[in-house]
Amino acid sequence: MSTEPRTDGRDGSARPAPGLTRRGVLGAGALAGGAALLGARPAFAQPGTLPPGEDLGRQERNPARTNETTAPTPLEPGEPGRDYTPVVVPNGWTLPFVVVDGVKVFHLVAEEVDHEFAPGLRARCWGYNGGVHGPVIEAVEGDRVRIFVTNRLAAPTTVHWHGVLLPSGMDGVGGLSQRSILTGETFAYEFTLRQHGTLMYHSHHDEMTQMGMGMTGLFIIHPRAPAGVRPDRDFALLLHEWRIDVGAARPDPNEMTDFNVLTMNAKVFPGTQPLIVRQGERVRLRIGNLSAMDHHPIHLHGYSFTVTETDGGVIPEAGRWPETTVLVPVGSTRTAEFVADNPGDWALHCHMTHHVMNQMGHNLPNMIGVDARGLDADARRLLPGYMTMGQEGMTGMTEMGMAVPPNSIPMVGGAGPYDEITMGGMFTILKVRERLESHDRDPGWYEPPPGTRADVASPEALRANGIGADGASAPRAPEGSMRSWTLPPPLPREDGAPAAPMGGHGHGHGE
Repeated sequence: MSTEPRTDGRDGSARPAPGLTRRGVLGAGALAGGAALLGARPAFAQPGTLPPGEDLGRQERNPARTNETTAPTPLEPGEPGRDYTPVVVPNGWTLPFVVVDGVKVFHLVAEEVDHEFAPGLRARCWGYNGGVHGPVIEAVEGDRVRIFVTNRLAAPTTVHWHGVLLPSGMDGVGGLSQRSILTGETFAYEFTLRQHGTLMYHSHHDEMTQMGMGMTGLFIIHPRAPAGVRPDRDFALLLHEWRIDVGAARPDPNEMTDFNVLTMNAKVFPGTQPLIVRQGERVRLRIGNLSAMDHHPIHLHGYSFTVTETDGGVIPEAGRWPETTVLVPVGSTRTAEFVADNPGDWALHCHMTHHVMNQMGHNLPNMIGVDARGLDADARRLLPGYMTMGQEGMTGMTEMGMAVPPNSIPMVGGAGPYDEITMGGMFTILKVRERLESHDRDPGWYEPPPGTRADVASPEALRANGIGADGASAPRAPEGSMRSWTLPPPLPREDGAPAAPMGGHGHGHGE
C-alpha cells in the first residue's frame, strides 16, 4: 500500500478510503445505538461502510481529525508566499530556517535575557535566542522539521512542542520522554508535521520556574492546502503573566495568584506595538496563552469576529458563532478572523480589569469619595506628586511625569491623541486605515470624519433635546427597583401551630 499522503480533501487532509466515509461512520454509530436498544444487530447507513467484524467502538473512540494528514511521509518544504502568508509578530520575530536534504532546520538557544517590558521596566528573564518570548517557529503541514536546542542556562531544560502530534520520544518532557538537556549540551528534535494550526512550545523541566521566567513561544503550522481564503494580515500574539516587584531585577516565578505584569508578546502598554491593517483586508488573530494561572478574555472594539480554530484543529463552520470577546484558557490557543471594514483606532485587550494595569499593588486604602482638596496639598509637602484615588482617577500618571521607583512604570497610562489612555498591561491597538504607506509604519492617530467623534454637547443641542446640563432632567431609577426583595411570610405549620419567626426574631423583615 502506498504511504504517500492524499491531500485532495478541501482542508488538505487525506480523503477517506473508498467505501468508508465520515458520514457513514457517524450514521453507523447512531443506528448501532438504536439497534442495541432493540436488541438487534447493528444496521449501517450504507452497505459495506464497515467491513464485517469491524470494531465500531474503536472507530468512535478515534475520530478522524479534520486537520491531520494520514501518512508521516514528509512533503516538499513549504515556502513562504507560495504556500502560506507569513505571520506578523508584533514586538517579536519569526525564527529563520535552512533546508538540509529536504528538512527544515531550526536552532533555538535557551539563555538568560535582559528584557524590556516597556520603557522604564526591565528584568533578567529566561528566553530563547536573545529574546523573550522565543521566536515564532513557522512551518507547513507535511514539512519535516529538525530543531536543535542549545542550553546556555545554568540549569537543565527541555522543550515541549505543545499540541504537536509527534512520536513520544520527541515530546520533550524531562524525565518521561527524554533526559534533560544539561548546560552546554545541544539536543536535536525531529518529526514530520501531521497537522496545521496555532500551537506553542515551552520548557517542560521545572515548568513553574522556567515558564514563569519566560521560556515560551508560538509554533505556527500552516495548512498544505488551505480550504478558505488566505488572510491578508495574520497576527500572532502570545499572552503571559509575571510577578515583578517594584525595583526588582528578576521576575518571581514562585507567585501563585498576584501577577502584576500582564503581557502580549512579552510587552505591556504603552510598549505594545499596534496591529496595522488596511481597510478591507482579511485579518486573522492567533492568540496563545501560556500564563501560569489566569485565563484571559480578549476583547476587540469596533468589530465582531468568528473563532475559527482552537489548538485542537479547525472548528466546523456549523459550530462557529460571532463574538467580540474570546476566552483564551491557560495552555490553549484561539484563532479569530474578521474583515477590517471599520476604520479607526480600536482597543484590543484583556477584559480582566486588573490585567490592563502595570505592577498593581495591594494594601491601598480606599479613598473613593474622600474630599482630598486639602489632603493632597499637605501630602505633597512630604510626597511630591501625591494624588488621592478618586480625584483624578489615575489620569496624569504619565503626562505629569510623576516620579516612580527605579525599574518600574506607572500602573496605567500612555499618551493618546486627546488625553492620556488610562490603560496598561495586556492592551494594544488595532489601527485600520483606508490608505497606508506601509504595514510596517505606524500611521499615527486616527482622525474621525466631522460629526463622528463624541465631544461636549452645545447649549443649543441640549435645549433642542430637552436635556438639562445639570442632569436633573434625566430619568431616575424607580424607588421600587432599588429596594431589596422581601420574602413573604412563611406558610402555617400543618399542626396548626404558629409559623416560626424568620431568623428567630419576633417580626418579619417587611414589618
